[in-house]
Amino acid sequence: MKLISWNVNGIRACVNKGFMDTFNTLDADILAIQESKMQKDQLILETPGYHQYWNYAKKKGYSGTAVFTKKEPLGVTYGMGIEEHDQEGRLITLDMGDYYFVCVYVPNSQNELKRLDYRMKWEDDFRKYLNDLKAEKPVIICGDLNVAHEDIDLKNPSANHRNAGFTDEERGKLTELLESGFTDSFRKLYPDMTDIYSWWSYRFNARERNAGWRIDYFLVSDDIKDKISEAGIHTDIYGSDHCPVELDIDL
Repeated sequence: MKLISWNVNGIRACVNKGFMDTFNTLDADILAIQESKMQKDQLILETPGYHQYWNYAKKKGYSGTAVFTKKEPLGVTYGMGIEEHDQEGRLITLDMGDYYFVCVYVPNSQNELKRLDYRMKWEDDFRKYLNDLKAEKPVIICGDLNVAHEDIDLKNPSANHRNAGFTDEERGKLTELLESGFTDSFRKLYPDMTDIYSWWSYRFNARERNAGWRIDYFLVSDDIKDKISEAGIHTDIYGSDHCPVELDIDL
């Protein structure tokens, strides 16, 4: 089973940069996107053979997620059932029968860490939500987690230590999530691989210099970690400031 996750940084802009060609070439069983930045009916995507599920932020042009799946899920849940967290279209959960598939766009802590306190609350509630799912059956989580976990996951760790996405607090919350029973699929297969990232700033020719961050992930509950067959990062695919990440798993 081939799964893809991609922060498209505005699906309407990404469509103008070849999104559908990439979508068709990747031919995933499930493809999830984050940061769609659109409202209902602003864009109609024709994806024959796929079911589409969208979660829109109440604020226009902001956040948002979507999932395209060949197999119809048994059920779909939008958000985590907490009003404080469910205004920005950040979460979609598909009940795929044998497992849950979760697409998430984790809040950014923002400049001067203005939203770090809220981010910490989100992280705790999201971890509980995922562990409640995991108590029922295996879970696959994908998306932009807005954190580089270890020094190896960004180009300039020392210079970014207290910047959003690489604070001790954010990294610690990802550690807590993993220790609660989840596995980072990429690091399971490639524990020491360096200089491979999924996001680059649009400034300072960062992508050309490969001065990036790995902040897009596939996590799986530990009960299925041995079923991972491949985990990839498609650094050759453009159209956004992020590139797609992939999980191949035999379920």
